Amino acid sequence: MAEIMYWEALRRAHDEEMARDPLVICMGEDIGVAGGTYKATKGLWDKYGPERVIDTPISENSFTGIGIGASFLGVRPIIELMSVNFAWLAMDQIFNSAAKVRYMSGGQLTAPVVIRSPGGTAHQLGAQHSARMEKVFMGVAGLRVVTPSNPKQAYGLLKSAVRCNDPVFINEHELMYNMKGEVPDGEYFHPLEGSEVTRQGRDVTLLGYNISLHWCMQAAEILSKQHGIEAEVVDLYSLAPLDRAGIRESVGNTHRAVIVEEAEAPVGVGSEVMAIINEECFFDLDAAPVRVSAKHVPTPFNHTLEKASIPNAKDVVAAVLKMFGK
Repeated sequence: MAEIMYWEALRRAHDEEMARDPLVICMGEDIGVAGGTYKATKGLWDKYGPERVIDTPISENSFTGIGIGASFLGVRPIIELMSVNFAWLAMDQIFNSAAKVRYMSGGQLTAPVVIRSPGGTAHQLGAQHSARMEKVFMGVAGLRVVTPSNPKQAYGLLKSAVRCNDPVFINEHELMYNMKGEVPDGEYFHPLEGSEVTRQGRDVTLLGYNISLHWCMQAAEILSKQHGIEAEVVDLYSLAPLDRAGIRESVGNTHRAVIVEEAEAPVGVGSEVMAIINEECFFDLDAAPVRVSAKHVPTPFNHTLEKASIPNAKDVVAAVLKMFGK
């Protein structure tokens, strides 16, 4: 096992898959000569050349459509959208072409395309560059959505996504690219479906993904040390499909659930997870499930207001204590 950064794990996955298969290409703004805004393609332009590491114009709808069209013919593109905020411009291609082509062609065509994009609230990027759009993508039939919470997942999920014949959207978080973690020295493929229990507990289930998983882990430590409450933490790294069985098993054991997301609550990941809990775990519950989410406002640029608009580990602790009447 080697300890490397999140961006290095992504770069390694790119490199290995491109070396293995000449039909794997990369496309996106500044991914070539510049090596990517977050360095996920650093050095690949020099190694594989401009025909396989393609610097595109600032035209998300166009280059995403070109990549998806190429995937119909057997190419396996990894498309990087510089910011998930710009994905709105490519929605028609992703939703109406990539996600639906297998169904509409009766299985004659597939779209083995990977679309990677960073999102989330970073540091004072303003309302138009702080979107959390995973809830939009996970509602589209035919599209897989995964969201790595550590370098090992970033490496393994990208490799699995490249070899998958379904279109896969990889939701990354801008604050995690310099996170360090252990990644296997040998080739590793992470399942595209499921969830992971990252901390065992008996009293309450905390469900999070990418950055909110880390708030859950911090909250679990505080709850254990200061309040004697042992929280189980579940990483929902697969958002489409959601791991209904894994959610059901954990909540069935703890009888309480708090769902934590950085995005706003309406029509969100927390809403869908709460629906699953109410539909499939109702008679196991000792308390109503609770969501911890961002304020339903455009993300402020002001640093103090920005921090006030999104949740953190303290908010998770407060939600659990309230659930226990403390």
